[in-house]
Amino acid sequence: MDLATDTTLSYVPIRLQSHALAHLGKAPMPVDKIGRNDPCSCGERNRRPVDDFRGLSPDQMYRLLHFPLDSPDVLQVSTVLESEPDTPLAHLFGLLAEAIGDKGLKPTAKGNFPRNACREIMQSFLGESGYADYTRIGGINGEHDAPELHATRVVAELAGFVRKYRGRFILSRPARAMLASTGQRELYSRLFRTYATEFNWAYQDGFAEMPFIQQGWGFTAYLLHLDGHRQQPATLYADAFRQAFPAVDIELEGESLYRSLEETWRLLYTVRCLERFADFTGIAMVRREGGGFLTDPQAINVQATPLLSRLIDFRGEY
Repeated sequence: MDLATDTTLSYVPIRLQSHALAHLGKAPMPVDKIGRNDPCSCGERNRRPVDDFRGLSPDQMYRLLHFPLDSPDVLQVSTVLESEPDTPLAHLFGLLAEAIGDKGLKPTAKGNFPRNACREIMQSFLGESGYADYTRIGGINGEHDAPELHATRVVAELAGFVRKYRGRFILSRPARAMLASTGQRELYSRLFRTYATEFNWAYQDGFAEMPFIQQGWGFTAYLLHLDGHRQQPATLYADAFRQAFPAVDIELEGESLYRSLEETWRLLYTVRCLERFADFTGIAMVRREGGGFLTDPQAINVQATPLLSRLIDFRGEY
């Protein structure tokens, strides 16, 4: 899949599959599966905490997966932050908005940000030494040479903050109004929601699509809420997610050509959920021991940031 070749659709919004939980998780138990002599009702079973779900009940997990933004008794995303967000996504959006300015910005023939704007944004975002490291293998000749910027631009369009008008990128009226009144304190909540639920995390990460992993973004955030008070290895989170949904192994069959299934899963989860979601949106800090470009889940530490509790409120008894 190459999103850059389509000038009319530069992203592939995910479609959360309604059957995913039944296939991969543990849906609330249907009445016909409970024995006549079972002393517990279906409702009671579905409200009981499950160890593999880290204390969530089947009812709570079902809502966390299928209706994460519409289940305030389980999870609630703040609409306005108390202070400005300090995250890669927020920084890039701010630079993107500055580049667009009041006059707009003319896109390339493929509908992307122009080369010079991409270079200037990434230089500001990374700093001089960071930009030198980033471009030591190859320079930035377009938006797709800076995947973080590309993701930010796509998410901004999906959220309704950036659009094309008369052949130029412009900021929408809601975006300008929010930036003028509350900076990114209100705007960022919508960016986060859009990134979590609409932008396709699997795009160009080299693994199978497996949309269920993204559908479980709320569970990943919940695991960070539980275990992120100190640095933990990335494998802890990958293993906890797999423990809750062991049928992800079925989706990985045929993907593990040079690694074990466990190694493949840990690498996929670390890249897609921890680096490209949690770290990029700022709800966790993901750090590689010894640096380097290659992802090794065994050598990656993860810790929740203060933004996690400011942005997401987990409700109920766990």
